[in-house]
Amino acid sequence: MGMSRAAIRYAKAILETAVSSGKANQVNDDMKSIIAAVNSSADLNDFLASPIITSDLKMKALSEVFASVQGETKSLFRLLQENKRFEILLAIAIQFNTQFDEMNGVEVAKVTTAFPLTADLEAQILAKAATISIKKLTIQNTVDASIIGGFILRIGDKQYNASVSNRLQELKREFSN
Repeated sequence: MGMSRAAIRYAKAILETAVSSGKANQVNDDMKSIIAAVNSSADLNDFLASPIITSDLKMKALSEVFASVQGETKSLFRLLQENKRFEILLAIAIQFNTQFDEMNGVEVAKVTTAFPLTADLEAQILAKAATISIKKLTIQNTVDASIIGGFILRIGDKQYNASVSNRLQELKREFSN
């Protein structure tokens, strides 16, 4: 039973519970805050993964760090405490987000920009994205200075490259012909 298969099962179970109690949106937000916390703190990540720290101690810490989470999220913590599987919490949270988005017909638009997204650029990108996908979109922004300006948009297997570096490459080709 690999980590990802277990994570998928846990995520599915919690999502079903959250949907039936009408809390899917709130639990999805919990999962997002768990992902953000674990990704931004190497200490928290090591703590959860540590085989030396007991499940009870991990439970105590998580209950303090995430004191305001939904009941469904707390029941996930308890389940992981019983099964001593806290090391897959991040994987479960990511899986939950993915399953939640699929359930809501949301597609991820991966956007690479040279600078962090501004509201103005985001509006341009969403307008372009609407021509590529009919689904609701959630934007995942990666900043990569090497594209100079503009943006690269990926939705599923489709890509639209409106970066300055791409335009410069095209100009180079035109002039070298």
